[in-house]
This record gives sequence, C-alpha cells and structure tokens, in this order.
Amino acid sequence: MRYLILGLLCLMAGIAYIQRAAISVPAELIATDLKIEHFERSMGWVQSAWYLGYALLQIPAGRMADLYGSRRTLALLCSIWSTLALLTGFSTGWYSLMLFWFLMGAAQAGAFPCAAAAISQTFPESQRARASGILAAGMAVGGAVAPMLAGRTLNLLQPTAATWQLYSWQILLFLFSLPGFLWTGLFLITVPNSALPVTAQKAKTSRLSHMLPLILKSTPLALLCTQQFLRAAGMVFFLTWFPVFLQKTRGIEIKLSADLTSLAGIGGVLGSLTGGIASDWLLKTTGNRRLSRQGIAVVGMSLCSLLIVSSAFVHNLHLSITLVAAGAFCATFGGVSGYTVAIEFGGSQVATVFSLMNMCGNFGAMLFPITSGWMVERFRNWELMLFFFAAIMAIDAICWALLNPQRPLFSDSDSAFGKRHDVA
Repeated sequence: MRYLILGLLCLMAGIAYIQRAAISVPAELIATDLKIEHFERSMGWVQSAWYLGYALLQIPAGRMADLYGSRRTLALLCSIWSTLALLTGFSTGWYSLMLFWFLMGAAQAGAFPCAAAAISQTFPESQRARASGILAAGMAVGGAVAPMLAGRTLNLLQPTAATWQLYSWQILLFLFSLPGFLWTGLFLITVPNSALPVTAQKAKTSRLSHMLPLILKSTPLALLCTQQFLRAAGMVFFLTWFPVFLQKTRGIEIKLSADLTSLAGIGGVLGSLTGGIASDWLLKTTGNRRLSRQGIAVVGMSLCSLLIVSSAFVHNLHLSITLVAAGAFCATFGGVSGYTVAIEFGGSQVATVFSLMNMCGNFGAMLFPITSGWMVERFRNWELMLFFFAAIMAIDAICWALLNPQRPLFSDSDSAFGKRHDVA
C-alpha cells in the first residue's frame, strides 16, 4: 500500500507540474491574443501571481493536512485546482488571466505538504530520502514533459482551434485540466481512509500560536526556509522563462525551445531519483546524517552553479543544453535533501513545517520571474537570467553548509503548550 500511495503521489506531482507549466511555452501567444502590452513585464507578473497564491496558502493547507488528513485534503484540493486551470482558459485579458492563475496556484498549495505528511506516515526514516526523491522525480517528470507536450499539442491544435473559434492555448488549458479530475477519482477509490488515517491527534490540540515560539527561534528552520527560497527561485527558471530565453538567445522556434526545455527537465528527473537513493545509501553506510543529507546538497548546488555559468560561454546549442541539463541534474540531486530534512525535522507537525518551508520557496519562485523579466527589460540582455540563476544556486550551497538540525522541532511528546526542543 505504501508504494501504491507513493506511485499515486508521483502521478499527482507530475500532473500538477504539467498544469502549472501550461502557460510558459505559449506565453507570447497568450500575450498577443489577449492584447497584453509590455510582454516581459506583464507575463512575468502573471507567472509570479501563481507563486504568490501558492506561497500564501501553504501554511493553511499544511494545517488542513495535519488536522483532517492528507487523503481528504489532497483529493479536495486537486479537484479545485484542476477546475481553476480549466477556467484560466476563459481569460479575456491580463487581469482575469492573473486572477485565475493566482487562484490556481493557491489551490495547489496543499499538494506537497500533503504528500510530505503521507510519506512521513507510511515510510520509515531509512527510506524517506528515497521516497522523497521518487516524489521529486514525479515533479521533475511533469516539469520535463510539460514543455514538450505543450509545444506539440499547440501545433496540433491550430486547425481545431480555428474551427472552434478558440485560441490554441485555451484548448491546451482545457485538456491539461482533465487528468486532475481523473486522478482525484482514482486516488479516492484505491486509497482507503485506513491507509492514511488522521493519526496526528496532537495536531488537533496544538494551536499555531503555541508553535510560533519554536518556529521563530529555530535557526535550522530559518536556514531550511532560506535554502528553499533560493532553490525554488532558481529552479522556477525552467518552468517560466527558459523556453522564451532559448527563443530569444538562440533564435529558435517554439517547438524546439519546448523540446530543449524538456531535455533540461530530464536531467532534473534523473537527479531527483539518484539523489534520494544516494542520500539513503550514505546514511546507511556512514551513519552520518549531515553528510548524507546536507553534504550532497552542498555538492549539488555548487556544481549546478558552475555548470550553468559554463553553458553561457558555449556557442554550440546542443552542448550548451547538455551543460544546462547537467546543472539541473546536480540541483535536483542535492535538492531532494530539502524535502527529506523537512520531513525529519518536522516531527509530529510535518505538514506544517513542510508548508512553512515551501511557502518561503514559493515567495522566491514568485520573485524570480518578476526580477529576471525586469532585468531583461532594463538592460536588454537575456543572458543575465542565466547568471542570475547561477548566483542564486551558489548562495544556496552556502546555506546548506550552515544547516545542521540536531533533532525534530516538534516531537510526538509535544503538548499544546509547545514543549521546547532544540532550536539552536
């Protein structure tokens, strides 16, 4: 049952990432069809609106998962965000597009806090990095498949769209929303309540106000949130501006840019899978938690930064993309540690701690499209996005080097009064 649940969580992650990337490839088409001016700045705000909604609802969604269980919460939210993805296709201008995309991001906020809670509930400590890596691979598969799928589907939809008097990107959004509804039904049918029961009864009596002193005083939690802020800010490049970046810097058309973005995503998939396996193997072999969790993150983020910078100086398109894909591999290889450490550090309040970390990450993801879009518009240089990405990952490696939690922030013995644990 645990592997059935993990498989369904991976499928959900892939679907969620396909849906959230649905407007990145046709971004310029959308702006043209809806007569949106100042393309870089305006679409940067639209893409950032998704991450703003996603960030703001992280903690409420995490509390829902702790209070009512991950099964019910996840099924409800998946049906809501799929509905909102469909409604985005009915946008008539910049304001409605940004509103629907903001709400869709808000609804998806509970996806991975729920998944983290389910992994904590069903997998022993020695297998959590592997399970987290497989989940992250599901996200990466969605991120890798989405551009390629979107690019090809848009080409196929052109005649149909003209017949139905719709834009091709509208039909794309309608189609991408359907798997979410199908997944919700499959999840509810195959996973019984007994498989993911609401076992964290302490969550019902632990008020957030009682937990705040521990949260605010915890240096490891602050570093965990900072690394997620930076890592998510960097990795969102592939889900937002990267296809357009390739179109502008390499002079290639939409379909090829989508395919090359997917190649970089494949590097992320492989990194997620091997990172989780390597982390658990190191823990089993050495017994050194810091080496097996934080150590691989430091190495991964550092190598990512170096490879991305190197790609900027390579003129051959395919070699440059290979270096970018290798950088994505290294980033996700080390990035698995973020989920694993959050699950272990969260203790009895996994979904809440994970959602707090993920909230910070998505504020970073929200700011990257705006900031990088502003830089390009200000300096008329698309290459700046690549160096900005590399700098972010280098600073992220420093945060991982400093991060060293000694024990869970909230243990199973915590009461509603917030018994104090290690916060140094």
